[in-house]
Amino acid sequence: MSLLDKIKSLSQGYSEQVVEYRRYLHANPELSYNEFNTVKYVDATLRSFGVDKIESLATTGLVAEVKGKNPSKKTIALRADMDALPIVEANNVPYKSKNEGVMHACGHDVHTSSLLGTAKILNEIKDQFEGTVRFLFQPGEEKNPGGASYMIRDGALKNPQPAGIIGQHVFPLLPAGKIGFREGMYMASADEIYLKVIGKGGHGAAPDLAIDPIVIASHIIIALQQIISRNASPKQPTVLTFGNIIGKGATNIIPDEVNIAGTFRAMNEVWRESGLEKIKKMAESIAEGMGGRCEVDISRGYPYLENNPELTRRLKLAAEEYVGKENVYDIDITLGAEDFAYYSQIIPASFYRLGTSNVEKGIKSYVHTPTFDIDEDALKIGPGLMAWMAVKELEG
Repeated sequence: MSLLDKIKSLSQGYSEQVVEYRRYLHANPELSYNEFNTVKYVDATLRSFGVDKIESLATTGLVAEVKGKNPSKKTIALRADMDALPIVEANNVPYKSKNEGVMHACGHDVHTSSLLGTAKILNEIKDQFEGTVRFLFQPGEEKNPGGASYMIRDGALKNPQPAGIIGQHVFPLLPAGKIGFREGMYMASADEIYLKVIGKGGHGAAPDLAIDPIVIASHIIIALQQIISRNASPKQPTVLTFGNIIGKGATNIIPDEVNIAGTFRAMNEVWRESGLEKIKKMAESIAEGMGGRCEVDISRGYPYLENNPELTRRLKLAAEEYVGKENVYDIDITLGAEDFAYYSQIIPASFYRLGTSNVEKGIKSYVHTPTFDIDEDALKIGPGLMAWMAVKELEG
């Protein structure tokens, strides 16, 4: 039996177990930087395979390794994120979240369980490849500054530095069984914008005696949208969205302040810096011109994510060998963001997509929604595919 067929057989054979991992994780989600029970579960599961080179990093993260023959020849890193989102799950499934208000709505339970399956496969065939595979189970992908930055800080990419890193993410825009790749620039930087518009509260019937922060805030929001339409190059995808406005007044009460929160995304570092500066200046000047003031707090988020073209091409070829060329797709650039981008700033990196939808089964909701779920048939493919990619990279 060829090594490819061996990996496929193991992936298929272990799929029910991987589904069990996924269902446990889905039912027991934990928020960013609080993945204490999750990382204990991952640690214990890895040890049950016989993987014993495990090191805790970034408080709720860990790194493990499987060493093949001649382990110092080359090292490849594989990454999964483990945190969940503050969402109330609406799915009526046996593995529904037991933690009210917390849900694996972005598929990190899939990423973690799939990488556990990959580790199990590679540990079983470690006498059939040369080099070392390093597994990064990281916390906090959903919250600035991103758990990847802490993993890097604590040495996840050192001793030795891997030749490359591979990341996988669920993708409900592709059916289960399909895989998506994108060479070069793929995902945007993501910065969080917090505006506190300060006026002077008063009676709704006497606005002349107040400084209305509601009106000021509305002008700021409309004006800031013009930063995109009048300053950004059409060749540079970018977006500014405000998703939260809080002004605790009433029908006849003008509040003292309004708080606004949003996100600014870009795929060019020069424009990113310029856009953030324009946002700050415009918000401050509009508020001042209308008699109030605006405090601007910018939380710097993830950089843009660039898939190394050479690595991505090789992985795409490996995927075509594994699932067939007809099941491998080129996917579009996206203004979504991922802290996997931090790794891509240091070593060759490639972030690909695992199809997870099944319209016939009613599984079609997008990520970050209360009804997000996956066709678990994807877990028959995910672990073995990543194992095959890792082996192919170690051969190169």
